[in-house]
Amino acid sequence: MRIGHGYDSHRFAAGRKLILGGVEIPHEQGLDGHSDADAVAHAVTDALLGAAGLGDIGRHFPPTDAAWKDADSLQLLAKVVRLLEGRNYQVVNVDVTVVAEAPKIGPHADAMSAKLAGVLGISPGHVSVKGKSNEGMGWIGRGEGVAAFAVALIDDMEAVDDLHARHRRDAGA
Repeated sequence: MRIGHGYDSHRFAAGRKLILGGVEIPHEQGLDGHSDADAVAHAVTDALLGAAGLGDIGRHFPPTDAAWKDADSLQLLAKVVRLLEGRNYQVVNVDVTVVAEAPKIGPHADAMSAKLAGVLGISPGHVSVKGKSNEGMGWIGRGEGVAAFAVALIDDMEAVDDLHARHRRDAGA
């Protein structure tokens, strides 16, 4: 088993949609970035790459490359999942914390978990998304943007398959 940690943050920007965890969230501003600026997907991507010892999102999808301009971050995440699968890794679970004063994350957390799980190839029950405020402190507290932290656990595909088989067997017993 290998564990990775990811972090991402983006400033709010007028005239953009707010996408977090692949979900469009109603808000007066979106996030500024080269891609769709999905800080949640970026943090998860970095956590997976870190767990596999493969660097960070900027190494694989540099913001200087026009190919990634306005890219759907879930598609970037899917590319990383395929990269891990090529190295015989499978995602076991992911835990995400989104730090924002607004919008509130709670009402969208289940939808984000489901979207991320679909890309990661795991059950939504293995993807936790939660929101926290910064209690009015700092740039996040002033409502200037959003930050996301993610932790991911990956394992050898055979070990994960064995684990799921044991869970199915125990559930049926």
